[in-house]
Amino acid sequence: MADIATVFGWGPREMDPMDLEELMRWHAQARRRSPHPPDED
Repeated sequence: MADIATVFGWGPREMDPMDLEELMRWHAQARRRSPHPPDED
């Protein structure tokens, strides 16, 4: 959720009503928009 908050500026209040599937869609969007490359694990 931190990546969503950072990229879109949303706090817990905006994300709390979302189900896991919706959060994962926003997570994918945030990763695409982020200026930082994903970590290599």
